[in-house]
Amino acid sequence: MLLQLLVHQPQALGQIIQQTPYWVWGLLAALVWLGASQLFDRTASLVRVTVMPVAMTGFSIYGLASAFGGAGHTGTAVGAWVAAAAAATFLALWFQPTAPAGTLYDGASRCFQLPGSAMPLALIMGIFLTKYLVGVELAMQSALARDGSFALQIAALYGVFNGLFAARSLRLWRLVRSSTGFASQPAGA
Repeated sequence: MLLQLLVHQPQALGQIIQQTPYWVWGLLAALVWLGASQLFDRTASLVRVTVMPVAMTGFSIYGLASAFGGAGHTGTAVGAWVAAAAAATFLALWFQPTAPAGTLYDGASRCFQLPGSAMPLALIMGIFLTKYLVGVELAMQSALARDGSFALQIAALYGVFNGLFAARSLRLWRLVRSSTGFASQPAGA
């Protein structure tokens, strides 16, 4: 419905933006900053590369629970989320089993040297926009919260985002396990 509304009445976008609480824009700014910081080569601790996927998983689970928890779809939605996350993790690791070229791990400081990447920003924005757009849809059509098919689709989408985050973190953990001192991935790996 949201897409149809915006196509046929683009002025409705202004109304949607005006109805959005201010804290949502603050959260968006913080998430954009976090994702944009990963566009450039950087150093990140082992804790940070582990916490990020866990935090985004929490945000996704919160999105599912807040949207569909009252309608009795939580169990099936979480099941779809787990299945999609597992499939996305498996496929991402299958197609790219190692950390990106140029990734280094220092066991003494427990820190990574990471090349810049747009993927974290894309995943963060994907999760945020999913949560935002679902919120808008539910505000316009509250009956969607009871639609099991809609809940499964959204859960699967969250699962794909979280699976890609998990795969990224698992690649880095593989590097930790295989390293002594500084270890790097060979170019092209």
